[in-house]
Amino acid sequence: MIALHPSSSDEQLDPLTAVAAEERPPPPDRPWVMTNMIASADGATAVDGLSGDLGGPADFAVFSALRARADAILVGASTVREEQYRPPSTDDERRLSLRRQRHQEPRPLIVVVTGRLDLDPGLPLFADDTYRPLILTGEAAPAEARERLSAVADVVTVGDQWADLGTGLAELHRRGHRVVLAEGGPSLNGQLIADDLIDEWNLSVSPLLAAGSSARPAHGPLPVGPPREMSLARVWLADELLFCRWVRRRRPA
Repeated sequence: MIALHPSSSDEQLDPLTAVAAEERPPPPDRPWVMTNMIASADGATAVDGLSGDLGGPADFAVFSALRARADAILVGASTVREEQYRPPSTDDERRLSLRRQRHQEPRPLIVVVTGRLDLDPGLPLFADDTYRPLILTGEAAPAEARERLSAVADVVTVGDQWADLGTGLAELHRRGHRVVLAEGGPSLNGQLIADDLIDEWNLSVSPLLAAGSSARPAHGPLPVGPPREMSLARVWLADELLFCRWVRRRRPA
């Protein structure tokens, strides 16, 4: 993997140490929020419903580096089901060492956003007795589902009809989480954009054309007003994949 921007070099870089060195100052009342998505060159985020065929070893290395930096991983319920999420692994001593240096927990906390609590307690995410995810939901969520999921996760109400992401992020801040990685899906990303809660947008661009009806990396039912202004912070290249990082450009109040 080599750097193309802001300066280019043929020297091989290590995503784990490079991501760890990047600045991510949290706002005063919520964590720094970064995303990580992959898309084909024509914008598809999945092939046959899954994102795995778009990537490869280099994409996994960047994925792992971003997860290693995060205190918590924010994800929608549909992505948990479709991608068969599991608790983060602890099999990489380098990642664990960096987390210890930053006084982080060995594994980032997976935080699931769901208004309907339509999650099966038998999913792989809930199978580890030593790991307890967090679920953010709204007051209108079914009481029976809330009770059922409370046996395998901490269920927190952060909104009325649906989970309010701003309130949810404030709750994560209160719990001491300073960097949150949003892994989608596109509907969750769209809501984060609409609420102007994204500080960093990471997108891996795969050298494939997929066509089909796959969603964009972010979408939603409502316009967000003026498009959010971003600054291109870096571009890496490996295995013909581009790894782009944009940072939110915020004007002084």
